[in-house]
Amino acid sequence: MIDADSSHGPTGTTTVRIARWTPGGCVWCGSTDSVEDFRNEPRCGLCREKEAVIDEAKHFIGMYGLRPLGGTLASEDEEEREYRVTARDAREVLNRIRLEKLPDPAAVRKALRPRAAAAGNAPASPASAPAKAPTKKSQAGVTGIDAIELQSRVEKLLGQLTSVDEQISALDGVQGLPARARMKDLERQRTTVLSTLAALEKARRRTN
Repeated sequence: MIDADSSHGPTGTTTVRIARWTPGGCVWCGSTDSVEDFRNEPRCGLCREKEAVIDEAKHFIGMYGLRPLGGTLASEDEEEREYRVTARDAREVLNRIRLEKLPDPAAVRKALRPRAAAAGNAPASPASAPAKAPTKKSQAGVTGIDAIELQSRVEKLLGQLTSVDEQISALDGVQGLPARARMKDLERQRTTVLSTLAALEKARRRTN
C-alpha cells in the first residue's frame, strides 16, 4: 500500500497535481510516466523512487532498533541523520504531488484486469515451452560441486569472518545504542558465516 504520510507535508504547499486519476496512471499522483506495478498497484517512476528511499531508511532504522521515522530529526550519528533527512525529503515530495482524491481500489483492480487478461491470452513463445527433463549426465553437472569453486567460496567466507571479528573487537567496550545494535548485527553475521562454512565442509566431504 501507499506509504507516504500526508501529515508531514510542507506547510503552504498544495497536494494536488492532477485533478483525478485515470486508468493507466499512477494511483498516487496520476502521472503516466514510466508506470509499473509497485506493491500490487500502478505507480510512476518518481513515486517508486521516493518510496524506495523511505523503505531504505526504514530498513536502516529497524536494523539498529532506532526511533521510528517522523517528527524530530535528532540522531545518534551522521549516518542515521542522513537517512532521516532523505526520508523526510522523499515524503515531502510524495505529499506535494499527491492526488486530491485517491482512486477507489476497486476501480484500480478493474483497470488492471484487461492487462492481466491480455497477458494470459498471449500465444506461448518457444522459450515458454516446457523444458525437457534433464538427462542423468546433465543432472550430475548441475548437482556436482566444483572443488575450485567450493574452495573459492570458503576463502571468501573466511575473509568475511576475519572482517567481522575485527569489527567486533573494535566495538568491544563502546557504549551507546547504535554500538549495541551494531554488535548484535555483527554477531548474527558471524553466526551465519560459521553455519555456511559448516555446510560447505559437509558438501566437500560428500564429494570426496
